[in-house]
Amino acid sequence: MLLVIGNVFFHAQTNNAEKNIPEKRSYDKLEKEFYSHVGDVNSKSIAESYLKKAKSEKNTIQIAEGYVMLHFGETLPIALKYLDSLQQITRNSKENIYPARIYLLKGNLYFRNDNLQAALNNYILGLKYAKEKGNKRQIAMAHISIASLNNYIGKHAETAKVLRHYAYDTDYMNEDEQKSLKLNLADAYIEINKMDSAYTLIQEGLLDSRKNKNLYRYYQNLGLLGSYHLHLKNYQKAINALLECEKYFFTNTNDKRDQNYTLLYLGKSYAGLQEKEKAAGFFHRIDSLVLKTNYIYPELRDVYTYLIDHYKENNDIEKQLYYVDRFLKVDQVLYTQFRYISRELPRRYDTPELQQEKEDITNELTKRKSLFYIVLSLLLISHLLFINVYFKYKKSEKNYKKIAQDLIQSVNENRVGRKSDGEIKKEISSEPLLTENTEDKTSRTISEDIARNILHELEIFESKDQFLNKGITLGSLAKKIKTNSKYLSEIINTYKGKNFATYLNDLRIDYAISRLANDKKFRSYKIPFIAEELGYNNEQAFTLAFKKRTGTPLSIYLKEIENMSVD
Repeated sequence: MLLVIGNVFFHAQTNNAEKNIPEKRSYDKLEKEFYSHVGDVNSKSIAESYLKKAKSEKNTIQIAEGYVMLHFGETLPIALKYLDSLQQITRNSKENIYPARIYLLKGNLYFRNDNLQAALNNYILGLKYAKEKGNKRQIAMAHISIASLNNYIGKHAETAKVLRHYAYDTDYMNEDEQKSLKLNLADAYIEINKMDSAYTLIQEGLLDSRKNKNLYRYYQNLGLLGSYHLHLKNYQKAINALLECEKYFFTNTNDKRDQNYTLLYLGKSYAGLQEKEKAAGFFHRIDSLVLKTNYIYPELRDVYTYLIDHYKENNDIEKQLYYVDRFLKVDQVLYTQFRYISRELPRRYDTPELQQEKEDITNELTKRKSLFYIVLSLLLISHLLFINVYFKYKKSEKNYKKIAQDLIQSVNENRVGRKSDGEIKKEISSEPLLTENTEDKTSRTISEDIARNILHELEIFESKDQFLNKGITLGSLAKKIKTNSKYLSEIINTYKGKNFATYLNDLRIDYAISRLANDKKFRSYKIPFIAEELGYNNEQAFTLAFKKRTGTPLSIYLKEIENMSVD
């Protein structure tokens, strides 16, 4: 079905005329009303009111919009006059939509009036100016319009490619435009025999148009469903859908394309059922429409060859000669248009587009080449940094191993035996009690007796490994040994040379150093379990404390224990 792809965005719908005074309505409201009435008797009066309002307010931008509205639905000469007026009033316009918009509108106008040569010329100019102004939406519109010409000369795959690209492009197409493009894409899919894809889009269109009560769009999709069934030779299903479309298109619209293709598909469907008289009847009606509107399209060849063969079978020489003559006239027009479009479209559109694509690819390759050298340089630098880091790591690892080995050796040298229950005694204890006079080491606020008592309690705390209990705080320990936090903190700082947190961590890590070296079973446990056994809340706290206390990571310490055990 040869739909007008370049003009998919404006369709006629039948609605009641507004009773409001148009001149008092806003431009936006008038514009919205117009495009919901395009093609019916109300649209022209709305457009005239719009233009009258714009001229009275001397609003150049809106005057231009008025001329655009007025050219729709007019005969070719009158529509061209309105577009010439548009060109005149926008000749000094700063808007980047001009002059491309004028040529694209003229292209659509010529397309609707079957002057494909003029349509192509204007589309090419529109594309040129759209590119100069960098208007990507207009570039898209030009590509879509030219796709309709590719469709005309049978390049349905190229048409489908363009439509598919823009039908899902939310950057340049609004929702209604996307729906129109999907309608045309479904038609192109039928032509290239992608029937499943076509059916999906048709059903989507039918559902959406019913939901939004858009009768025109509904019957367009229903017509495509008829075409879909025709191609699958489901002739009766095609006829059922198309008879509904016939009633709507001939009662509610004057769109010659919809009317012609509905009759065409009905005729072909009846021909498929071998109901030759009915088929010929629909093809007769098409010929009448062609004579009335002079609307010529490629499938007319099928119409006239069928009628010629039909009357040849019936020995009706007079009608046979009549349709031979009609065929020759139509074929000459089609041949002229086809030859021009087939020759000019590749030369003026495909080749420049390929050249642009080649230039884009060349630029892209140049960018990639530059990017390659940048990435290569970064990789080289990162490689050198990696080597530097690697050797630093190896050096650090060597130092870590030496520290770990010294720790293990120290544990082995200071081992004093095992407890009766099999647990290891504490080999690396916290710093011993200092023997200097307590008066020189403590504040005058703490008596000698209190200091001795606190130190004695700390000895018990250490010897019984109570530091392994989870959740120990300065306050909880002070309460346990019956003193206050201030005294306990001062004694630890004075005699242990560190704050409470460091004191507790050192006790735990020293315990870990010894037990891990001597208790194979304990060493086999997972690190989170070991951390919990040592009183830590999590693995990370334990490993950080171990590294801080020993100067070597826990992993290397454990690895060296195993290595030395094997040795």
